[in-house]
Amino acid sequence: MNQIQIHAAANAAGDDKPFKISRRGFLGTVAGALVLGVTVPGAVRPALAQAAAAAPGTRVPAFIEIRPDSTVFFRSAFIEGGQGIFTAMAQIVGEELDVDPANFIVEAAPPGPDYGLIGGFRFTGGSFSVRSSYDIMRKLGASARGMLLQAAAEKLSAPVAELSTEPGRVLHAASGRSLAYGEIAEAAAGLPVPETVTLRDPKNFRWIGKPVERLDIRAKSTGKAQYAIDTKVDGMLYAAVQHSPRLGQEPGALANESEVASRRGVHSVHKLPGAVAVVADSWWRARMAVEALQVSWNEAAPGTPHAMPADFSSAGHMDKLKATAGDGVTFEEEGDAAAALSAAAKVVEATYDAPHLVHGQLEPPSAVARWNADGTLELWIPNQAPEMFQGDAAKVAGIAPEKVIIHSPMLGGFFGRHFLYQSANPYPQAILLSKAVGRPIKLLWSREEEFLRDTLRPMAAVRFRAGLDQDGNPTAFSAVAVGEGATGRWFGRQPDKVDSSAVEGIAGKVYAIPNKRIAQIHVDDPAIIGFWRSVGHSMNDFFSETFFDEMADAGGKDPYELRLGLLKNSPRHHTLLQAVAELSGGWKRGPFAAEDGTRRARGVAMASPFGSEVATIAEVSLSDGQVVVHDVWVAIDPGTVVNPRVIEHQVNSAVALGVSSALLEEVVYVDGLPQARNYDSYPILTPDRMPKVHVRIIESGAPIGGIGEPGLPGVPPAIANAVAVLATERPRSLPLSKTAFEAKQG
Repeated sequence: MNQIQIHAAANAAGDDKPFKISRRGFLGTVAGALVLGVTVPGAVRPALAQAAAAAPGTRVPAFIEIRPDSTVFFRSAFIEGGQGIFTAMAQIVGEELDVDPANFIVEAAPPGPDYGLIGGFRFTGGSFSVRSSYDIMRKLGASARGMLLQAAAEKLSAPVAELSTEPGRVLHAASGRSLAYGEIAEAAAGLPVPETVTLRDPKNFRWIGKPVERLDIRAKSTGKAQYAIDTKVDGMLYAAVQHSPRLGQEPGALANESEVASRRGVHSVHKLPGAVAVVADSWWRARMAVEALQVSWNEAAPGTPHAMPADFSSAGHMDKLKATAGDGVTFEEEGDAAAALSAAAKVVEATYDAPHLVHGQLEPPSAVARWNADGTLELWIPNQAPEMFQGDAAKVAGIAPEKVIIHSPMLGGFFGRHFLYQSANPYPQAILLSKAVGRPIKLLWSREEEFLRDTLRPMAAVRFRAGLDQDGNPTAFSAVAVGEGATGRWFGRQPDKVDSSAVEGIAGKVYAIPNKRIAQIHVDDPAIIGFWRSVGHSMNDFFSETFFDEMADAGGKDPYELRLGLLKNSPRHHTLLQAVAELSGGWKRGPFAAEDGTRRARGVAMASPFGSEVATIAEVSLSDGQVVVHDVWVAIDPGTVVNPRVIEHQVNSAVALGVSSALLEEVVYVDGLPQARNYDSYPILTPDRMPKVHVRIIESGAPIGGIGEPGLPGVPPAIANAVAVLATERPRSLPLSKTAFEAKQG
């Protein structure tokens, strides 16, 4: 049995925060192609070299390879995880390059400074990919087209001014000659990148703004799409792990190690930090063997960072959040909310809460690690930030970052799961096991191990107070969020400042309420929390938008009409709210009888996540005390549209997750242990419970917003607001399935 320890200082200290890493270039050449950053002929891996200093996104060859057949190989700075980013990149670049997106082959770029398009750094998340790179990618495509025109001018002995392009070709109309891009790619590769370019007039767009078919749809539909769990390398062995029941515990004695080690196909048994592992000639044999190990787990040493307390319970932590008194640290303030509340004709108060959630993505975590003869380490790992993973892997391996080669396959689900959460990722284990056995290792976590080690959406409670005047109009709005935000956990927290992720969706509302105060009281979450689809918005919009309806009811106002009135000075939001009502056939709150005889009601909610604006209406009924969601209407304004089909797909996906989290999902801890270790005890939305989704896209021309997450936050409050019309009890806690709602009579 091998005992393996991680000696890197950051991990040994339990430092779970990302870190700055040196950014390296990625250089290679292929004859006959406008290319930088492809596989060197005869090599098994991309060559690494120091890149010349250049603004990220400006070096055309780092992104674009035009092949002899005029197809375009594009290295995307962003990772595809089902959100359609590869297709969007092909549309944006292809528009200016003048190449049909269907002729693009897109892969995730390797680590390197060229791809740090978000303030010099690189990550895929926050619905930020397109909006952070739209202008840069357009210029990149236009620059490549300019280089091709210059190369064609020299070959045709014609002025550039006389040349034009059609998809994949340069034309010289005066002589009737033309050149395919592939014929001049090699010559274009040697030319300087133009300093200035002219972009296409949006009125002439052929692909941007159009419902271009996704590039990955055929491969996914035919089973040819390759994910990390599909990776195979020569000579690899398989590994499975059994984690300590509680984070911080370490493996002690193995009572039956000899018996397990002698099983058919087993190569070796290992101790890892917080886990034990078995390496075998198949993953199933490894899993059966590691699950058979009888392990004595030693308790965490005093002071171990993030060790899970043995007495931790979800119920106890929620009680603590609700009992934590105080006004908190102010995040947003307008007017004098305290004075307005004191002078109000009526004060409305309520506390809302939401539980921990897992990510529950379809693809279980995996990693393939291979140590090469030249001392480099090669990793195939699902990730959202290649440079961050490269730096951390280097620390685990004890080598320089440039010696770590990262492959970033397509993700089988996203949702914030593939960020740099060291304790929730298998790559450190795969690195250590591969080094120990001297062969490539493919490590796959079982679903049970994933549920045990997944990072969780934070638990939270929010205390609201609203003041109303004699006419029932809101004059004051106060909210104090209690809990911890994911951003502060991973990027550092300042005690005198609010973590924006803990209040987003409560703060930033545009309703014309003259006196507002939004604050936070930080309370450490014992669990390892992380980013979850739409981050704080996923629960905070439920809190604020549901309390809005409670406030409206207390003032005798229709919640839709009250929103409309409070948005009259915000045309973008006013228009969007009217659009979703129109989409749903006209606002009607209910209760009303549907054609099938069920008694139904509708709820409405607004959200402003990730640069986009969203209005949502949900129609629900009650059946045996449980909520049935029939239809969800979503009007979304992302400012500028790249692909309306992808937007519609993403809204449908977000609605599904929104309904699932509103109705069903909840992580429950008892005695420091999660009670659900698979989907049999962690129910998610099933197809028969999926509502019909109706989407309208409003292109306002505002700065481009995100798409992957904005469709989710309005769904839980719209559902809850509809339930409040039908039930005797107003929902203030998620998930709704834990409450047996009694229907109002009459």
